[in-house]
Amino acid sequence: MARGSSFARDVCALCASICEACGQECAKHSADHCQACAQMCRRCAEECRRMSATV
Repeated sequence: MARGSSFARDVCALCASICEACGQECAKHSADHCQACAQMCRRCAEECRRMSATV
């Protein structure tokens, strides 16, 4: 991103998709650490989408 790569938007969008999928899977489990992981994955996905929109 710092170099203005033409792939930055795609990488951020892919990261968002991966984090969202991970969050959905973790959210299926009731263990506290799984719920914490799901929350962090959702936050990561949101940030990646934000970065993807600004590239």
